[in-house]
Amino acid sequence: MMEMQPNITGVILAGGRSSRMGGNDKGLILLHGKPLFQYVIDRLESQVNDLFINANRNQDLYQESGVPVINDIITGFVGPLAGMHTGLSYSATEWVVFAPCDVPALPDNLVSQLWQGKQQALAAYVHDGERAHPTFALMHISLKPLLAEYLARGDRKLMIFMESINAQPVVFNGQSGQFSNLNTPADCDLWEQSQRGVL
Repeated sequence: MMEMQPNITGVILAGGRSSRMGGNDKGLILLHGKPLFQYVIDRLESQVNDLFINANRNQDLYQESGVPVINDIITGFVGPLAGMHTGLSYSATEWVVFAPCDVPALPDNLVSQLWQGKQQALAAYVHDGERAHPTFALMHISLKPLLAEYLARGDRKLMIFMESINAQPVVFNGQSGQFSNLNTPADCDLWEQSQRGVL
């Protein structure tokens, strides 16, 4: 019998340094006149009960979306795991789903698929059949102390942490394009061209 999907909090990870975007804040890059992170909000909002944005700069610009912005609790731009730790800390629900701010086409069934695919695990992440996308993850708040400990040791590698907690990979077949992130201005131009007539 399928376990009913509980209330889930969504956290959009926008806390990184965006070095490949020339230091520009990736989530704020405009596509068709709309900031990249807003596409992620539009896709994720209907799939979760609460939503936060994890950002460490330009918070006022993210705040304009009407979604609450939370800073890393463990500071120093330590990567997506710090954002995940922050999300687990702020969540009022037992389960939190994470998505990066630079994936404008993330699937409408992201949360339900991760929930159904996690089985008995306390965490699950997306695999597109070819590679893992661990920044798309569902995690239980009981993992917070383990994650804090991992970061305190100076570890940053997301995939190693996922393996250490026996996170379950959930395969999204034939949807790899929906997980491609826009890392460079050229990626953004290509995406805009590919969407002409689609949006």
